[in-house]
Amino acid sequence: MTTSQKITPCLWFERQALQAAQFYIDVFGGRVTHVHRSSVQTPAAAEGEVLLVEFEVRGLSLQALNGGKHDAFNDAISLSARCADQADVDRLWDRLTADGGRPVQCGWLKDKYGIAWQIVPQRMIELLADPDRARTARAMRAMMQMVKLDIAALERAADGKD
Repeated sequence: MTTSQKITPCLWFERQALQAAQFYIDVFGGRVTHVHRSSVQTPAAAEGEVLLVEFEVRGLSLQALNGGKHDAFNDAISLSARCADQADVDRLWDRLTADGGRPVQCGWLKDKYGIAWQIVPQRMIELLADPDRARTARAMRAMMQMVKLDIAALERAADGKD
């Protein structure tokens, strides 16, 4: 794989690396760049089975490893997906919470593999950067009460119309 990215996140799965990579490509768009098959027996893959999948989503290179049983994913690290509009927020939210995923709070969710995601509308970033600190504070308070972020509600709150 040729990339200018110097650090590549590697997601450890018991045996679902290829399925997970295909799921994320389906949700975000992207492609598998390489599938490495094990040349020897490992704890998680027999010789010839998928060991590591390299893939890209939204311009980010990732790896998915079939590593066998290991610690579960937790909230100490998450992937943040920036969204252009509410339709993008809704689409990603629905796809990532389907089939066993679950909403958390403040734009966070866990997907069916247990990976934490932040689904963040670009508008929220703009509201948090507003030079009017009172406006920013109102937007932040509104966000803290939400599960999936609602751009129109965030704007109303920022404008003091909530």
